[in-house]
Amino acid sequence: MQEKQKILVADDEPEIREVLRMMLGSEGYEILEAVNAQEAVERAEGMDLVILDVMMPGESGIQACTKIREKTNVPILFLTAKSGEHDKVIGFSAGGDDYLVKPFSYMELLSRVKALIRRYRVYQRTEEEEKKLVFYRDITVNQELQTVQVNGQEIALTEMEYQILLLLVSNPRKVFSVKEIYETIWKEVFFPNSGNTVMVHIRNIRRKLEKNGESYIQNIWGRGYCVN
Repeated sequence: MQEKQKILVADDEPEIREVLRMMLGSEGYEILEAVNAQEAVERAEGMDLVILDVMMPGESGIQACTKIREKTNVPILFLTAKSGEHDKVIGFSAGGDDYLVKPFSYMELLSRVKALIRRYRVYQRTEEEEKKLVFYRDITVNQELQTVQVNGQEIALTEMEYQILLLLVSNPRKVFSVKEIYETIWKEVFFPNSGNTVMVHIRNIRRKLEKNGESYIQNIWGRGYCVN
């Protein structure tokens, strides 16, 4: 069963919260509520959308938006009685994504909500996909497909060669000892002759990657290996 998308409604007017809860709840959204800016900031993380009233007692929705942006990129839809361009500019400058002027129609609210959540979901997927890619100079490692490309050309590596390269390019400022590499990749206790196993694999990686005279893996004498 697909998890419900969560919307936080922050408004000091109970009637507005009730209307939004009924409207959006009937569309299958899970509605959470906040009665002021402080509650909105506290509850914003983990939401798929935050609907913020601009005018609230104490801190305004604009101030709440600024604080929410320090914690999360969740889309923020402002509700306001003001329709002036200056007010919209202030809202967008604080990090808001869209602006809905009261009174609003059911269809207008729903279309804005769906569009904002859809864009956010696409953005999240893109971020996740980028996390699966590791870039180092002209090397691209795709962790999902377990492939390695140099200048766009795929390089065939064995499982252990791939794991060693991924370890090194994911930590470009770190020098790994032979022992660290062996115990990290093979997940076994290191013995003196285990060092030969690591060196052979690194030699093979170099041979496959460095066909054009490029140097990627450097041997730091007495310490170990790192990417150059």
